Order: sequence, then C-alpha cells, then structure tokens
Amino acid sequence: MSGDTIPDVAALERACLTAVPAQRVAFDGSFVVRSFLGGTGRANAASSLWPMDDPDLAARVSRIEARYEAQGLPVRFWSVPLDPPGLGGMLSARGYATKDETIIFVGQAQDIAQADADVRVLASPEADWMAVTATAEHQVPARRAEKEHAVGMMMVPAAWLVLHEGGRPLACISIVADGELAGFFDLAVVPEARRRGLSARITRAASHWAKAQGARWIWAQVAASNQASCAAQRRLGMREAYRYVYYVRPQDKVPSMRFRSWKAEAGR
Repeated sequence: MSGDTIPDVAALERACLTAVPAQRVAFDGSFVVRSFLGGTGRANAASSLWPMDDPDLAARVSRIEARYEAQGLPVRFWSVPLDPPGLGGMLSARGYATKDETIIFVGQAQDIAQADADVRVLASPEADWMAVTATAEHQVPARRAEKEHAVGMMMVPAAWLVLHEGGRPLACISIVADGELAGFFDLAVVPEARRRGLSARITRAASHWAKAQGARWIWAQVAASNQASCAAQRRLGMREAYRYVYYVRPQDKVPSMRFRSWKAEAGR
C-alpha cells in the first residue's frame, strides 16, 4: 500500500481476521476455518485467502462442513473475491443459499479523523458501551458474548468509544488498528437520538484515535441492505472496495440480518 492506492482485497481480509478474533482456527488448503460462539458470521465461517485452483475442493468443503457439524454450529462460508474457482457454483449445487450481502468501505483516515470532546475512549466494552450496542437490531446474545470475550484475544490496539450528551451515552463504536489499516465495528445510536449526526461524529472520533495509532486507511463492513449506513459511509468520503456474501444451508436456519427503514442519521 502506498500513496492513494486503496488497500487490496487480500490486505483487507487479513485485517478483518485480525480485528474479529475467533477461539478456534484451522486451515484447509486456501481456507481458514474459524468458530467462536456462533454469533457474528466473520468469527464463525470459513473463507479462502487466495484464489487458487483446487482439484480437491469438493472433499475440502465436506471436511469443513464436518468441522462445524462436530461443534454443533451452522456451516457458513463467507465468499469474497479470493474464492477458489467454482466454489459458489459447487455450494449452490449442494443446496446452499446466499445471505447478508455486505460491502467493504474504505476511506483515508486523514480525511475522516476529527477529535470530539464528548467521546470517551475505553480500553474495553464497559456497561455504557454495551447498553448502546444492545439497541442495534442484530445484536443477539451470542454476538454480545463474543464481544466481551474478544477483548482479551486482541493482538493489536483496539478501542471502544462512547459519545455522551448530558451525561447520557447515546452512540458507540469499536475500532481495531492493524498497522496502516483500521476497521470499525458495532456502530450504534440509541433510537431516540438518531438522525442527529451522532454516528458521523463518533466515526470521526474513532478515526482520530486510529490515525494516532498509525492508521492511514479506515475500513468498515456494512450490510448492503442497510441503506442508511451505506449512505452514511459515502458521505464520510468512504468508497466501496468489494463485497462478500455468506453461503448457508437451509437446514441450519441461519437468520438474515434485518434493518429498520429509518432515514440515515449520519453524516450531517
């Protein structure tokens, strides 16, 4: 990465693996196979790290399926532009369906970063942070438990930020700085404070923290169906780098993420 050249897919995928830790990790060919508590997809799915031809792909998929089945977890493949040729077609032929198309947004830290006196930077997700993130629609108990457990698993700097007004916590975000790349997660604003630009403020504050850690690029993964959040990232100057989807089996009954249709509150 140099100058204004956007980080490539491989670099961003490695950064995501660092930022979203998993308790169990195995490798099978080009795939990294990870599981945690069955919450967030990224910590409980298999993905490829390079797009090599794989004559043993069918057997590899079967082995990966067996690993998740042995743990009592649903089988999930997250499909990125680094998939081995033919993976998507093979999974579809085995009855898999796609879900949760997600956009990776990237922007330059120097263009986004801005300090905010109303934002507290925490070393772990304290009660106020957890209370705000609980208001997000997709925060099921397993995802929340993974967030608490992940703190002690981080190998790179991470921070949890809360924006307060009048002594009340109204917005939160977490961010992980991995060299020149920093990814933010868990952006949430309590329902009664939405459409006031708070998500933009706390995102800028998180980027300010990351820039101080040496980050040059800020990245985020946003569900394509979350139109409000996608629009907010674009208003901050972030641009789409690539997309991924999950492949899941109908019998595993993995729910799709759902978002309310309120208008974007960020970026104002």
